Amino acid sequence: MTFCRLFPAFIVLFFSLGTSVVQAEPVENYKPLAARQVITQVFPSATHFSARDDNRAIKELYAGDELLGYAYETLDFVQTPAYSGKPLNAVVVLDTGGEIQGARVIHHDEPILLIGIPEIRMHEFTDQYVGLKADQRVTVGGKSTERRTAVDGLSGATVTVMVINEVIMKTAHRIGVELGMVEGGSDSRPPMAELRTGEFREKSWEQLTGDGSVRRLLVTRGQVDDAFQGTEAEGIDEAAPDERDEALIDLYTGYLNVPTIGRNLLGQSQYDWLMSELKEGEHAIAVMASGDYSFKGSGYVRGGIFDRIQIRQFGDTFNFRDLDFYRLSDVYAGGMPDFSEMAIFIIRQQYDFDPGAPWSLELSIRRQTGPLDSKFALFPLEYQLPDQYYTRPDPELTEEEWLESQPLWVQVWDQREFQIAVLGVGIGVLVFILFFQDWLSRRPRLLRPIRHAFLVYTLVFIGWYAMGQLSIVNVLTFTHSLFTNFTWSTFLIDPVIFILWAAVAGIILLWGRAVYCGWLCPFGALQELLNEIARKIKIPQYTVPFAIHERLWAIKYLILLVLFGVSLGSMSHAEQLAEVEPFKTAITLKFDRSWPFVTYAVLLLVVNLFTRKVFCRYLCPLGAALTIPTRFRIFDWLKRRHECGNPCQLCAKECEVQAIHPDGTINYMECHYCLDCQVTYFNDNKCPPLILKRRGRRRGRNAPDDQSAPERIPVTQVG
Repeated sequence: MTFCRLFPAFIVLFFSLGTSVVQAEPVENYKPLAARQVITQVFPSATHFSARDDNRAIKELYAGDELLGYAYETLDFVQTPAYSGKPLNAVVVLDTGGEIQGARVIHHDEPILLIGIPEIRMHEFTDQYVGLKADQRVTVGGKSTERRTAVDGLSGATVTVMVINEVIMKTAHRIGVELGMVEGGSDSRPPMAELRTGEFREKSWEQLTGDGSVRRLLVTRGQVDDAFQGTEAEGIDEAAPDERDEALIDLYTGYLNVPTIGRNLLGQSQYDWLMSELKEGEHAIAVMASGDYSFKGSGYVRGGIFDRIQIRQFGDTFNFRDLDFYRLSDVYAGGMPDFSEMAIFIIRQQYDFDPGAPWSLELSIRRQTGPLDSKFALFPLEYQLPDQYYTRPDPELTEEEWLESQPLWVQVWDQREFQIAVLGVGIGVLVFILFFQDWLSRRPRLLRPIRHAFLVYTLVFIGWYAMGQLSIVNVLTFTHSLFTNFTWSTFLIDPVIFILWAAVAGIILLWGRAVYCGWLCPFGALQELLNEIARKIKIPQYTVPFAIHERLWAIKYLILLVLFGVSLGSMSHAEQLAEVEPFKTAITLKFDRSWPFVTYAVLLLVVNLFTRKVFCRYLCPLGAALTIPTRFRIFDWLKRRHECGNPCQLCAKECEVQAIHPDGTINYMECHYCLDCQVTYFNDNKCPPLILKRRGRRRGRNAPDDQSAPERIPVTQVG
């Protein structure tokens, strides 16, 4: 009997000891390889590592029994989208004093770095963080001050390096606070938020999710597989290629103490009951999910802990126990989807939870790698209670402190305010030109230098200085985001690109895509300026026969179709194929690139010397994409006459991009809005119908009084 009683305890003790032993692994087993290389470079004497019990994403590094420092991957803590719209992952190594000893990006999807800027340049950028304390304020560019340290940026990848800076320093501070190496815990918290509990508005599920009252985390099987890449769990329970986009879990959470959220989700009676159960300083959240993965799991028992989810705020983490759990049998919000499991969890008073401060519900997914070994991946669901539900005394902040508290995209816009201002002025000038195009077309000696000056502005400022070259990659990224996790912050991260796309959207609505291709595209401006120089020095020009020309149009649409099809399977592959655009080589990197890319771009420019804008006319997938909304433009601003095309062919022969059909119709899908045809239209010394009209008037003045005046030629708008 004694043995029977002791045997279970012996088994538990055996497995506990076994678990503690296998938690310490040799450094040679650290995965991914890129992270291990950083660790061994920083701490050559490191012999083994182990995951911390309170946060398995943090690895303790040892040399024998001596603790050397800590290593972690940033993706386990923040998922800030970079320029590509996807988060990047960096490994950071801290010593026991909270000083960064190593930092390196180990995974990213940035187009400019995948094919463009060499990886070594990015590593040189992250090397600047060695020696910085986890609580230092670091900015990209500018000068160092007493309050902040400035690091040099990376030309051509400004937004990307700002995101790298954010994820490295934000996570370093968070880990430093969590491990007690730097200050920043409760003493650095803002004043506690005060809830507006007396206000209630009826809202549907769509409204609650739309305004951020309820937030979502969708984890696909492919994302989980990617999270375990480079670890011992790689390949275990891996999804088939056609299952990668399937949802493993579709997770939602919402803060329930606020009446507008709590009552709409729970109903009046269930909400009143919950509020009566809560003690002062306690908070309730709802967690709802569907999919094959359970956030509750099956391993928790009475007295146990829910080990698949935890709350993180201000660097502190805490789990829920069975006494913190209430069943959620029904949700009353209209339009709510069906969930396979729902629960209410109570955040107890001792955690000093601030409902108005950002917090995250971290979902842990485990893969068994051995009888006693497991690997974990964390997926955070970030939550911020909307401002309308609480108030908070405003702390007195300097402008610099206020800016540091804002989202990354706000900081980027502040740093690039000069570029934003000059770009805004340029777009304003262009709109003025377009609205007064008839007046300018009557004055070609004024219009031509204005156009050439604007093309120089587009090439030099928008393209080479502000890096404002739009790309088909932008279109594909935006299209995919509409069907995944669309957030404005992803596109606001680059103000120049965002403003240009906003301007292009308005211009397409009024004038069509022709204005962008002819006035705002830096590579298009480069081609046109070079072709103008070629004409000045008498380089012969070749015109493609119209029958062949209109068939070559189809090439760019086929390229667009291929890129879109590839992007459905892999955005990274589509971004590589998008190198059919020479924009990155000629504009973003200013030809500072390997010879195959430079050769391709130069070849297109050389061909352009003999036939204007060959790439734009036949190969550009961005131009093809912009033709689709062009069909819905409101106005046709370019004027035509009945004689245009029959018998007059002057404008059709003079159009440099051959956008005028032999019948006189202007093809807005191919037009570049140079206004040359309008200059001819208003020139009574050049336009044949006007010449005939002028001669008729002259004859009319010389004719006897009884002869009638010559017939006027009507003017009409022809699409």
